[in-house]
Amino acid sequence: MALLPTFGNIVPSQKAQALETNYLNFTDTTNPDFVSFAKQYLPEIYESEVERYGNRTLAGFLRMVGAEMPMSSDQVIWAEQNRLHVAYDGVEVSGANELTIDLTNPDGFVGNVISKNQTIVIIDQASGAEVKAIVTNSTALGVLTVAPYSGANLAAAGITSETVKIFVFGSEYGKGSTLANDSYTSIEPSFTQYSNSPIIIRNKYVVNGSDTAQIGWVNVATEDGTDGYFWYLKAESETRLRFEDYLEMTVVEGELAAAGSAAETAGKKGTQGLFSAVKDRGNVLTNFGGTIGDFDDILKNLDTQGAIEENMLFNNRSLSLAFDDMLAGLSAGANGGVAYGLFENSSEMALNLGFSGFRRGSYDFYKTDWKYLNDASTRGASASGLGIEGLLIPAGTSTVYDQILGTNIRRPFLHVRYRAGQADDRRMKNWVTGSVGGAYTSDLDAMEVHFLSERCLCVQGANNFVLFNKVD
Repeated sequence: MALLPTFGNIVPSQKAQALETNYLNFTDTTNPDFVSFAKQYLPEIYESEVERYGNRTLAGFLRMVGAEMPMSSDQVIWAEQNRLHVAYDGVEVSGANELTIDLTNPDGFVGNVISKNQTIVIIDQASGAEVKAIVTNSTALGVLTVAPYSGANLAAAGITSETVKIFVFGSEYGKGSTLANDSYTSIEPSFTQYSNSPIIIRNKYVVNGSDTAQIGWVNVATEDGTDGYFWYLKAESETRLRFEDYLEMTVVEGELAAAGSAAETAGKKGTQGLFSAVKDRGNVLTNFGGTIGDFDDILKNLDTQGAIEENMLFNNRSLSLAFDDMLAGLSAGANGGVAYGLFENSSEMALNLGFSGFRRGSYDFYKTDWKYLNDASTRGASASGLGIEGLLIPAGTSTVYDQILGTNIRRPFLHVRYRAGQADDRRMKNWVTGSVGGAYTSDLDAMEVHFLSERCLCVQGANNFVLFNKVD
């Protein structure tokens, strides 16, 4: 099948110049607009614009899942807890009963913290075999000598791979034993530190003094409730709405300038947005198959992370329908009828073919459409359907130390920090300059409406987020 225009038409788009496509022509006799206004009879004119794209704003996502808080520095830094229990991946089987821990592992390990006489589980991730063993010797270089409980050596106990995973589950000491300093390692807790920096977002609308007095035949009705026949009212209102969308889009799409990049060379630092943070520190699911088995893989991964019970799913239309079809397939009815969340369906009932939420395992999921991923002027413009399809966001909060308040407070996993102080609040600044529109700050015969904000996004606990990405 073919659908034209594909995934929405993004014409007309915004234009900064006057063209024959965006004003009435009273000089070209071949122009149909000229014919209408050259007649002595007044045509029937609809004075109001038709809102053919509905509500065109895209902001609102962060208001649902986050918060905004002031900050007074160029950088915001937060610390996240590491795991409680001792475990190592990629441990090399280097002898009959010898293991070598890779101490260059980038996952935050600072050394070997497994002590002599501690008991460990050794898992062969290739075959699924596992062995319990006791550590008979441990060195600072990460070399462990172990004694399997179920065999003379690791191979006899079922470990055949060259690399394994190990974790400590306890210890075993003899009667009257002591913990000598040379055989026991005291574990100091550590944390992982993350940071982000705010960037300055600006925009401006300019209209000359003559155009503010130019009346039009279209009644302008702006989204903020203003109406009238002055076109600059609409242009100023749309500039404001566009800027408010930019405030959210910036912290969603933002990217840090990589070392040696053209942006860094140009003196720009960037900021880490939501998508970038989840790709860097979270979970990315590529090409979700739309089956309950695929979704269960997500649950199994969440179990290894924070296991947060309540989660939000923000999807584009394709992913939302995939979830609906997946859930519908689980409730198709014993006799082949359609259940879809309603019982005793009949031809007289309005059939609900969608789901707003569901529970699977020990998790609750609340599903909603994300307009930003559907709009043709943003990420919904991809005719191929490739790219970011949705995002799973935990609905809980995290406890962090607030340097401004001097106490521990609970904050959403997603929250925006904006620059503010006693002298200036840069959350959303708006001012007018020039000599038109009530402002008399210069001899410029125009009105300049300025917009400015300085902000960044904190994505805490990104390991609990899942980004749905579709690739070819």
